[in-house]
Amino acid sequence: MNLATTYLGLKLPHPFMAGASPMVDDLDLVRRLEDAGSAAIVMHSLYEEQLAREELATHRAMEPHAQAFAEAASYWPSPAAFALGPNEYLEQIRRIKVAVAVPVIASLNGSTAGGWLRYAALMEDAGADALELNLYAIPTDLTRAGAAVEQSGIEIVQAVVSQVRIPVAVKLSPWYSAFGHFARQIDAAGAGGIVLFNRFYQADIDPEQLEVRSRLKLSHSGELLPRLTWLGILSGQIQASLAVTGGVHTATDAVKAVMAGADAVQLVSALLRHGPERLSLVREGFRQWLIEHEYEGIDQLRGSMNLRRCPDPAGFERAQYLHVLQSWRHAH
Repeated sequence: MNLATTYLGLKLPHPFMAGASPMVDDLDLVRRLEDAGSAAIVMHSLYEEQLAREELATHRAMEPHAQAFAEAASYWPSPAAFALGPNEYLEQIRRIKVAVAVPVIASLNGSTAGGWLRYAALMEDAGADALELNLYAIPTDLTRAGAAVEQSGIEIVQAVVSQVRIPVAVKLSPWYSAFGHFARQIDAAGAGGIVLFNRFYQADIDPEQLEVRSRLKLSHSGELLPRLTWLGILSGQIQASLAVTGGVHTATDAVKAVMAGADAVQLVSALLRHGPERLSLVREGFRQWLIEHEYEGIDQLRGSMNLRRCPDPAGFERAQYLHVLQSWRHAH
């Protein structure tokens, strides 16, 4: 059974890989991911805020009136909030490249143009085979139009692509006003891949302590549904590779994602919950499903249920929404 796929121009034996997570901070876990068959290793992000803080600290060290920057420094998360600082992150790329033979995909997370973008080239120099650019932002400025938010993202992608020779994937949220159009613009800006979707960590409120808190919640299979929708719509309509992340926990989840058009399947929560070895179980279950359903290989499966090829394209459109509502009413 041929499971080989191409993602970001990388020839991979199968589509299953460890997505961005803290597991890459531990070389023993990284080796276990490779032993479990991860086709590539995606590192967690190096954040714009980390790099901005480091630049500010350097400026303060060289500035005789360093105390003038005390208030500005308080706006950034403390260094303790991040497991790896910028220099340690680059060194970890080098360590992982030595420890494993599979491709290593580094990651940058930012939402504004700035000097932090030069780290894309430093990641390439450190040995990264590709880069995942995470455009995570919650626009809280009510005067800023959606078009301006999107244009900022496009300019960041263009800036990163222009600085590196390695392929760049862009990890997006689904909350753009016309997501398909924006994805097409990201594709045209030079992205080699689009990753669907990053997960917003929702703010909670502690009414007793009067604090806004965020808690990490692992994903579940139900979160795959919006990813299937946009994989199915984008598949065959853009040039960039498509990867799914979030909501893949079982072999059936993976089958659905590839049917919708995914070239790569990233697992994170399933591995955090069950350990790296979960990846091999999902991959083997996927292979068995193809055999049982008499597929010759993954190419026959990929995109077979996207908007252009599925028997009922209306399933991706408004008509299906109306049908679901009516079916519930008739059932009751």
